[in-house]
Amino acid sequence: MGRIWRVSGPLVIADDMRGSQVYEVVEIGEEGLVGEIVGLEGNKAIIQAHEDTLGLRVGEVVRGTGTVLSAELGPGLVGSIYDGLQKSLLALGESTGPFIKRGAKASALPRERKWQFTPEVKVGDAVSQGDIIGVVPETDLIQHRIMVPAGVKGTIKEIRQGDYTVEEPIAWIRHDGDVKELTMMQKWPVRKPRPYKQRFDPSGLLTTGMRILDYMFPLALGGKASIPGGFGTGKTVALQQLARWAQTHLNIYVGCGERGNEMADVLVSFRQLKDPNTGRLLQEKEIFIANTSNMPVVARESSIFVGITMAEYFRDMGYDVLLVADSTSRWAEAMREMSGRLEEMPGEEGFPSYMGSRLSSFYERAGMVECLGSPGRRGSVTVAGAVSPPGADFSEPVTQNTLRIIDALYSLDVSLANKRHFPTINWLTSYSLYVDAVKDWWNKHDPGWEDTRANALKVLQQEAELEEIVRLVGPEALPEGDKLLLLVARMIREDFLQQSAYHEVDTYCAPVKAGLMLKTIMKFYELAQEMLSSRAGIDSIRSSPMVYRISRMKDIPNEVFEERVKELWSEMEQSLTAGKRIS
Repeated sequence: MGRIWRVSGPLVIADDMRGSQVYEVVEIGEEGLVGEIVGLEGNKAIIQAHEDTLGLRVGEVVRGTGTVLSAELGPGLVGSIYDGLQKSLLALGESTGPFIKRGAKASALPRERKWQFTPEVKVGDAVSQGDIIGVVPETDLIQHRIMVPAGVKGTIKEIRQGDYTVEEPIAWIRHDGDVKELTMMQKWPVRKPRPYKQRFDPSGLLTTGMRILDYMFPLALGGKASIPGGFGTGKTVALQQLARWAQTHLNIYVGCGERGNEMADVLVSFRQLKDPNTGRLLQEKEIFIANTSNMPVVARESSIFVGITMAEYFRDMGYDVLLVADSTSRWAEAMREMSGRLEEMPGEEGFPSYMGSRLSSFYERAGMVECLGSPGRRGSVTVAGAVSPPGADFSEPVTQNTLRIIDALYSLDVSLANKRHFPTINWLTSYSLYVDAVKDWWNKHDPGWEDTRANALKVLQQEAELEEIVRLVGPEALPEGDKLLLLVARMIREDFLQQSAYHEVDTYCAPVKAGLMLKTIMKFYELAQEMLSSRAGIDSIRSSPMVYRISRMKDIPNEVFEERVKELWSEMEQSLTAGKRIS
């Protein structure tokens, strides 16, 4: 136990702290504010306070807990709302009201609620870390699998079936004469990756319902992606769409330093929207961490690591998990503030020199793994993080360090936002290195995906090359073939890549529908080229009713799209009369 020696913003220096360790959690002052020791100098400890330090006085007591910052893991996580330190905001709201007091405490997992535990092992079975010993039906979408904690092994001496709280023992394991109690709750240090048996390359498509992602720049299960963009380009909406419609077993949304109204919008919408596959409410497969811009700055780092720790926990059950972070720039700004107060040698633009390694320690915890324990299973964690470069300048340090780590870039463009083209993902500067990883998935569900995708991207690239000529001489001076290419490129941009997040039907587009939409546009291009070769004019093609019909494809529901598009193809082919006109 020590005493406060000096306070500087979120930084507290305490003396008489012998025996403490770096990253140990401490309680500061009479209110017991949470902090972490980030440096030791003799008997003085440099503490990073995760709560507002206003009003702390020199001489107040600092108590060490002897533990590092850890996450509580067990039934009760799904559907919960936490702050950056995994305090339940729902529990705090009930106990303190809408205005949360400084130093308020709340358990991450409900202590009084009983869960129905069903064993999957029996007395006498040998178990070790990672083995699934039973299940709890947490929601209609998530079956919580209770696993043997790390470092525990032995023989089942006794195991119970029934309704228990997360603190009541459910099993006893004997090893070398010692007996250890197991509960449904376990704790894990947030900065330490959870172990696994084997790591695999990302594979299989992470279905997001966004056409430009699923079809053009796919994200694989277990992958790492970044969504950088300037103010007003739609980063938050893009991440919300990912968290809403991604066809994973569980999604975790981390609001890291963004505006409170954006987080409020997420929390309201997820209690109303339904999963397109199951029809259940989305909150039954979501976890929310709300560490918004009006909350303590330095808790942003812990919020990111709490989120990824929970993601790894569900990955170890054999689930596919998506974590979205909005945004890592706010976390980096908090690092810069703390680094400045610690008087460390600054790096580029004042950010600490270790910023890249900190970002890497977060993103590299994504991946697809073979989990420890039995039965054998695979799980994955996919990470997508937003970056908010000032002035949309992608050369700034946070964006550049992120680009060295991730394998999929969804670059948001201010000029597209000004044109009201959403999502504002620029098809010329974005990329995905997961094309080969998802190739087998697409070939199974949509043969010919590679050729269709490549041809569409080629058309968009050719359009970009023609833009300079169009600006100089105007579009009417171009040859007929180039005019047709510009028409088809516009159809790809406006009728396929553009997608409304707030449209009842267009908000989620199934991959099969996306493939048929783009194939329809490319089929139109093929038929129109035949017309031009038969000396038909570009004006007759532009005025064709088929152009309008194709533009309304996005309004057709997923369930009936395949049937409707067959009719559309039939009309297109029949309307090619003597190679002269589409009507």
